[in-house]
Amino acid sequence: MATIGVFDGVHRGHQQLIGRAVERARKADLPTVVLTFDPHPSEVVRPGSHPARLTSLDRKAELLEGLGVDVMCVLPFTLEFSRLEPAEFVHEVLVEHLHTAAVVVGENFVFGHKAAGNVATLRQLGKAFGFAVEAVPIVSNEDTTFSSTYVRSCIDAGDVAAAAVALGRPHRLEGIVMRGTGQARHLGYPTANLHTEPYTAIPADGVYAGYVDVGERRIPAAISVGNPMFHGENPTVESYLLDFDEDLYGHTISVEFVARLRGMQRFDELPALIDQMGRDVAEARKLLE
Repeated sequence: MATIGVFDGVHRGHQQLIGRAVERARKADLPTVVLTFDPHPSEVVRPGSHPARLTSLDRKAELLEGLGVDVMCVLPFTLEFSRLEPAEFVHEVLVEHLHTAAVVVGENFVFGHKAAGNVATLRQLGKAFGFAVEAVPIVSNEDTTFSSTYVRSCIDAGDVAAAAVALGRPHRLEGIVMRGTGQARHLGYPTANLHTEPYTAIPADGVYAGYVDVGERRIPAAISVGNPMFHGENPTVESYLLDFDEDLYGHTISVEFVARLRGMQRFDELPALIDQMGRDVAEARKLLE
């Protein structure tokens, strides 16, 4: 039993689709295989257009496993691969390599060179090659259709609460804590500075309430994205962990965004900045309680 897609974010729409594939696979006593791609097809077809990444491959695998998926198969997406016609893709990937009994896809699924194939095409090929095809409706909430593009737009705007509704969980960043400038510590609020990979979907500049996972520990935090006073080339993600004073340099942590407290502001005087940081921490503490 297979399902196909980039599945970036593994949002609620993806979850419904994958859940249906898992359900059918279990009834048929078959493994559930998710076919996904790396790098993102957009970057290969239109270089320079790589969308912000909601989930790393490792995180995607973790989320899929939690949904009951048995195997995540990552297909290298190359220019040559992108030129496969729909029938070639089905024959080479689904039939010869996976011996697929059934395929579950979204009702808007397209595939093959220049997206020439759709669900109807897949059904025709399924009849020819002997596998079943099921199309799952798109998931929406009132007037909002859940998609990776929608989630990215929410995060880009700093609306992490709306992103969480679509994802079914808070947006999460993962990485290693790196050395910062040390300025936050001098101000009385030492932070864990997260190293992020290229294309990571980082929320809009501002201050957020959220959680930092350190191993098995889940710690409330006030999180600053961007830095209005101490400039660098890239946005910074700095987390002040509440009631926590361990040195996390070199540790791998996860940062989850629950709510945006405010946009980024510029402070001409340090006392005003320190005073605002105190209010941010108090607000984050109250919200997370």
